[in-house]
Amino acid sequence: MANLHFLAKHNPYLWHMRKWTMEELNRLSTAAFKAAPKTNIVLVLDNIRSRNNVGAIFRTADAFRIAEIVLCGITPTPPHKDIHKTALGATESVAWRQENTAAEVVAKLREAGAECYAVEQVKGAVFLDQVTAAPNKTLVLVIGNEVQGVSQEVIDACGAAIEIPQLGTKHSLNVATSAGVVLWHFFTQLRPTAH
Repeated sequence: MANLHFLAKHNPYLWHMRKWTMEELNRLSTAAFKAAPKTNIVLVLDNIRSRNNVGAIFRTADAFRIAEIVLCGITPTPPHKDIHKTALGATESVAWRQENTAAEVVAKLREAGAECYAVEQVKGAVFLDQVTAAPNKTLVLVIGNEVQGVSQEVIDACGAAIEIPQLGTKHSLNVATSAGVVLWHFFTQLRPTAH
């Protein structure tokens, strides 16, 4: 309790903490979001099967203002009620497109100068906390299927992989959770100018 009193003495707002109202959050409209600066992150979804995961990833992409989501293979696309349920309208704000294969998308982006990483547990992967993004390059992050992960073909196309360090018994995170962890890491490095 002494520590809390010390903090309160030096931070008078501590005892007055309350949740922000919806008005105070000053959320952007969809049009304002589309016009706002984005990070240089492109998220590629490689054969994600769950609509709920896709929706959750859209919502996270909106929060961190990523440039684009590319939905590949069997990854479901909006509009769909299950995607909408978790995206909460983020499919309207975040730029997205559908392509046949993630390997082709990654190959084209890498050829154009992008840094491409599969988010996967593979031999030779670099732990996420050891990776720094280049601010002047497009950063491509590939998230894979819930069971099979990122395909070997796509890992080869990326030429590099990022692993999220884990210490539990499962060594496995939900794909939407993985996307959130990785996007937050790079958002802290590439955060665009606030609105």
